[in-house]
Amino acid sequence: MASKDLAKYPDTDSKAQGRPVAVIDIGSNSVRLVVYSALTRTPIPLHNEKVICALGRGLEKTGRLNADGVGLAIETVARFVTLAKALGVVRVDAMGTAAVRDAADGAEFARTIEKRCKVKVQILSGKEEAERSAMGVLCGIPDADGITADLGGGSLELVQVGGGVIREPTTLPLGLLRLEEASDGNQSKALSIINKALDKHKWVAKGSGKTLYAVGGAWRALARVCIAQMDYPLHVLDNFTLDRQQAISLFDVIARLSSKSLEQIKGVPKSRLANLPLAAAILERLLVVSKPRDVVFSIYGMREGQFFNALPEATRKLDPLISIVEEIGRSAGRDPKTGRETFEWMSPLFKEESSAQLRLRLAACLLRDVWWTEHPDYRAEQAFLRVLRLPFLGLGHEDRAGLALALYYRYSATLSEPIVEQAHALLEEPRIHRVKTAGFAMRLAYALSAGGPGVLCKTSLQVEGKKLILTLPEADPLFKTGPYPRRLKRLADHLDLEASVSRV
Repeated sequence: MASKDLAKYPDTDSKAQGRPVAVIDIGSNSVRLVVYSALTRTPIPLHNEKVICALGRGLEKTGRLNADGVGLAIETVARFVTLAKALGVVRVDAMGTAAVRDAADGAEFARTIEKRCKVKVQILSGKEEAERSAMGVLCGIPDADGITADLGGGSLELVQVGGGVIREPTTLPLGLLRLEEASDGNQSKALSIINKALDKHKWVAKGSGKTLYAVGGAWRALARVCIAQMDYPLHVLDNFTLDRQQAISLFDVIARLSSKSLEQIKGVPKSRLANLPLAAAILERLLVVSKPRDVVFSIYGMREGQFFNALPEATRKLDPLISIVEEIGRSAGRDPKTGRETFEWMSPLFKEESSAQLRLRLAACLLRDVWWTEHPDYRAEQAFLRVLRLPFLGLGHEDRAGLALALYYRYSATLSEPIVEQAHALLEEPRIHRVKTAGFAMRLAYALSAGGPGVLCKTSLQVEGKKLILTLPEADPLFKTGPYPRRLKRLADHLDLEASVSRV
């Protein structure tokens, strides 16, 4: 059963790492460089840097790029290209978005960059920008189902996604800089502009009962404020989720917070504070119009979409979570094959298992020995914190907490850290029991094999009646002594079973 299920998650090619690639996003508000480690399934940033150039400031009234920002943007791109080459990239993708696309002097600006920096600038159409943004969400959440919404300085991109397919790519002139100017800073007028724009696209109502995926720096800043207001235990933006009514209520509270109160919230960039109420208003209107079940804040967007678009088709089809944990394992000197052996060996303990549960258990097994270099007293804590806070796992927060806890119990049988208790609060008791089972089983597996390949397959683990039976080969000296009896008893006690060793 387990071997058949594993076929959905083929081992990734460790030789496919390649060299770094760079994406330069010339946006309406900022110009940003992201250098990714390689064209692997999950985009891992080696370097991320931005400069606020405000190219779109004044565009609504003048029809031209902000003259004060043009020179800075050109110098910034020149720095970014030079820096990317110094980091050994094999390709640089430079893209101009809404401001460059819509400005009368946008094409001339792009040509100047090309001549000065020796890099091709692709000016994305509104449709292309929307598609790249949606692909970014699908890069991290392949089963995304609903509407992706990417808010920038010059435009708002909306796309319907489901089954890995992109539909209705739409770009609207509702970026923060543009909307602020069009409304003369009047929020009531801004809401009217938003409503009129959304009324022209009735398909947005198709998001009812599904998920709205919020993309963009302004909405990430809004998520940070929500986390602070809720006293939420996990300060990770990736896939932070709110149900619709909860989100609307929070946005209403945030709109009334003073600038001084917002400034005191850790992690909210000062450059985002002025436009935060308007960003909240746009998202609230989308929630009212599309009536989604919930809103998920995605850290992936257009840049990751550009990265994802460049991947070979076979690589795009790989599971992002399994791919990234395999890479983490390899970087720690652990062969994924031994993790898969552990997964299959413990599978008799998980006879009723959904595909989502199977995937998370496999991820835990692939990570089970990654923290071997840490001091033994801190392995449990370091494994837990690393998994809990990794910014690019593409997991919902409950799944993230469950995976982190499984790794915690891989290294420790006791609950001692306050932050671990906070993660417990995110999960219901049946799930806590399940992750403990996986963690204690991984502890037993290591006691038997020391992480060596081909060792666990000499043994088996079965539940028969009220007994947890570990079967060992009688003649093999590997199992004559060792720490496994107490680990077996710990697992059996947790399962309310009697530990038993059978030798054949």
